[in-house]
Amino acid sequence: MANHDKAKRGIPPKADFNAWYPAIVEIADLVDKRYPIKGMDVWRPYGWRAMKRIDALTHAEMERTGHDEVHFPLLIPEDLLEKENRLVALLKAAREAGVDPSELRMDEEPAGFKKEVYWVKHAGESDLDVPMFLRPTSETAMYTMFPLWVRSHADLPLKTYQIVNTFRYETKQTRSFIRVREIHFFEAHTAHVDEEDATRQIEEDLEIVANIMNDLGLPYIASRRPVWDTFPGAWYTIGIDVIMPNGRTLQVASCHHYRDQWAQAFDLTYEAEDRTTKHCHQTTYGMSERLLGAVVGMHGDDAGLIMPPSMAPIQVVLIPVAAHKTEAVMETIHEVNNRLKAIGIRTHVDDRDIRPGQKYYDWEIKGVPLRLDIGPRDVENGNAFAARRTGGKHPLPISDIESYVRSELTEIQATLLKASEEHRTSIVRFANNLSELDSEGAIFEVAFCGTDADAEVLEKSSGLTLLGEALEPFAEPKPCIVSGEMTTTRQHLARMY
Repeated sequence: MANHDKAKRGIPPKADFNAWYPAIVEIADLVDKRYPIKGMDVWRPYGWRAMKRIDALTHAEMERTGHDEVHFPLLIPEDLLEKENRLVALLKAAREAGVDPSELRMDEEPAGFKKEVYWVKHAGESDLDVPMFLRPTSETAMYTMFPLWVRSHADLPLKTYQIVNTFRYETKQTRSFIRVREIHFFEAHTAHVDEEDATRQIEEDLEIVANIMNDLGLPYIASRRPVWDTFPGAWYTIGIDVIMPNGRTLQVASCHHYRDQWAQAFDLTYEAEDRTTKHCHQTTYGMSERLLGAVVGMHGDDAGLIMPPSMAPIQVVLIPVAAHKTEAVMETIHEVNNRLKAIGIRTHVDDRDIRPGQKYYDWEIKGVPLRLDIGPRDVENGNAFAARRTGGKHPLPISDIESYVRSELTEIQATLLKASEEHRTSIVRFANNLSELDSEGAIFEVAFCGTDADAEVLEKSSGLTLLGEALEPFAEPKPCIVSGEMTTTRQHLARMY
């Protein structure tokens, strides 16, 4: 398609990512941003189907790992938020003082989500006795109920999850999927007999992350966040950051290990095998619609989206060509469509009365992985003409169309994953010293084992953010980029969304 046609459609070049991204999410019919509340976009059917396909991947992982789906109310009473805020304030103060939380009194000034939540203070014309808020996340709501569900060690581990909308008053500039006020959110909450079992859950969470990132073809970095960037209610936090095409990182998920800190605050205990009463240890694992934003950003190009076959709402679009010349064209189109649907392929027949070229362009924008054209000559030759969204065109025998289409989709998925790996390799660079931290659009891998003060020097001198400690250390010790001391600790510096 000629470049002037793209310009008429309003697609900026992807090289100008800040202009391309917001344009393409609307041009491709993922969302409509004209709803009269900033940061609360309307999901269009195609965008919602794409998000639900990502949800389906998540559901499959939850089923595989023995999590049970729940659904908690949207509203949470104010007293539970105060309880959470007091706990978070206490844990934050204990961390800063370097003491055990039990040594401090829970009388700190409440902090946490209070300034970010949406409040409900009236019901009709009546003031509510207890104000409520829209959930920003669900720790307080869930942990109020967990003690009613857990009595003994036989009830553990308790592994739950839900996919719901959460709400946060985001005051920064909003951006579809990336920074919004109403968030399509996945959260898993678990309870365990001890710290060791909770740690195994974190390891399972990271396995789930790896599987989903592989399915979506996304390059990512998993880091144990530095203390100052750890959720104050957690013992430690692991952030999952996707490497976007412009070299910035986008946090799409996080895992928190809580030890028994929340269990003590919410009186979540169980009777152990030795008849003693013990507090549970807990974890959470969360992801959001940012995953779809990462897919859009990573795989799209100047012509539009490119959807990985694993989550594409439509995997194959069938285009009749010159169907007016013979009825055999539409008969063959419907035969192929029915055969592909029968083996679980998500298909669509575009029988609109417009020129094929217009159809090609529309589906190119939406990123459908594979297009099959069938015209009179194709029918005569027993072929469907295949065009991959990732590039490449060739005929496929209709006689065995099922196996050929499966192979095509597998190849497209592999192409996207390879491009993802190549992107990571090109963006992530090792830096030996501070003078090397000056390349725009790069993520730097460094050896760093310094103090918080050293970290502040590192961030200020580079203008970058320290993502945290990589889960895999260097194989051999390297000099710390600030102190010069030998260390195997691997960390990353990046510009973040």
